[in-house]
Amino acid sequence: MSLIVIGLNHKTAPVEIREKIAFNSKEAIKEALKELIQREGIGEVVIISTCNRVEIYVYTANVSDLKRENQVEETIKAFLSNFHNIEIGEFENYLYVYKDTEAVEHLFKVASSLDSMIVGEPQITGQVKESYEIALSERTTSLILNYLMNRALFTAKRVRNETRIGKNPVSVSYAAVGLIKKVFDELSKKSILLVGAGEMAELALRHLIGSGIKNVYLTNRTFQRAEEIAKEFNGVAVPFGNLKEQLVKTDIVICSTGAPHYVITEQMLKEVMPLRKHKPIFFIDISVPRNVDPACNELDNVYLYNIDDLQDVVDSNILERKKEAEKALSIVQEETEKFFQWLNSLESVPVIVSIRNKAEQVRQEEIEKFKAKYKDLPPELINSIDYLTQSIINKIMHSPTVALKNNCENKEILIFSARRLFGLDSEEE
Repeated sequence: MSLIVIGLNHKTAPVEIREKIAFNSKEAIKEALKELIQREGIGEVVIISTCNRVEIYVYTANVSDLKRENQVEETIKAFLSNFHNIEIGEFENYLYVYKDTEAVEHLFKVASSLDSMIVGEPQITGQVKESYEIALSERTTSLILNYLMNRALFTAKRVRNETRIGKNPVSVSYAAVGLIKKVFDELSKKSILLVGAGEMAELALRHLIGSGIKNVYLTNRTFQRAEEIAKEFNGVAVPFGNLKEQLVKTDIVICSTGAPHYVITEQMLKEVMPLRKHKPIFFIDISVPRNVDPACNELDNVYLYNIDDLQDVVDSNILERKKEAEKALSIVQEETEKFFQWLNSLESVPVIVSIRNKAEQVRQEEIEKFKAKYKDLPPELINSIDYLTQSIINKIMHSPTVALKNNCENKEILIFSARRLFGLDSEEE
């Protein structure tokens, strides 16, 4: 038996290949699972398919040699080719194959966002959970993959709780929101003005709205465009000519226009700040070239960050996440070892049960002989003897049971020896 993962991701395959191999709906994944579970050698299967990766996790049934494992790999490749109507040669070189320990460690890294394009991003854990739930609904998992997927989600939870891998923002828009939160404690009472319609600015606006901001204003040189964006964000469109007046009553300003010059100047803010009674105002200038005069940052209670400032924050946070990733990897390795301790213990269970059954059979036979020989003994004494013999069997069985359950290099030899020592093979024959 073996655990195998076959897949490709953003590190190994370009997007045009990932698109061809992706399962683009739950229905497609369900159909694929139904087909795969019927294939020879595949006992359990889970498919994870996102924009950045496609991976098939398989627990092979009744496969114990390298040749048959390779046959399972070829079966999966042929399936991908037929299902997606693509020649194997188009994607085969982009695939990676991990087995057993490497397969488990890889899954735990994936679930913990250690293998993501942006390390620490939280979405992948939910995607792994959803993939597992789809497999559960199609009954393509059983004891092994059920336990494996649950341990993967548990490992991801440990990484999230025991490290700071997801704490620091690593996108420009998230970094902008993080800086704003350092200036303003309660965002729900603040107002925000979006100047222009740049994609990153809109993304930052979405994050801020998600953080509680309700008073949203939008302005653009084309007023119709401002109205369209305002409708999308439940905000208010402001004529571009009223920019200065709007700055008087706005706490946060995000600029992202295509203007080749400063839209907000130092002189403009010198006039605006007294009207604001010098209350703090925060500018995020994501425009290139810049839309807010850098000299504005010299004014009291004016906080200005441009795209380079935000990128510095992002780069610093990426380094911090990499440090935290080292801690996370130790958790992954620890949980991988625990999984295989559990898996190896399963191999010992039938032997342990057989030994205990044989010991119990011998005990019962001897008890019956004893009772037949001493028929006049009181029931209380018989019960005490029965309890005593059970206790003796349990104490004798303790050391062999622990030895068989423990993980070791020569586990197969130990199991074989136990079967021979207790005469289990001859009985089965």
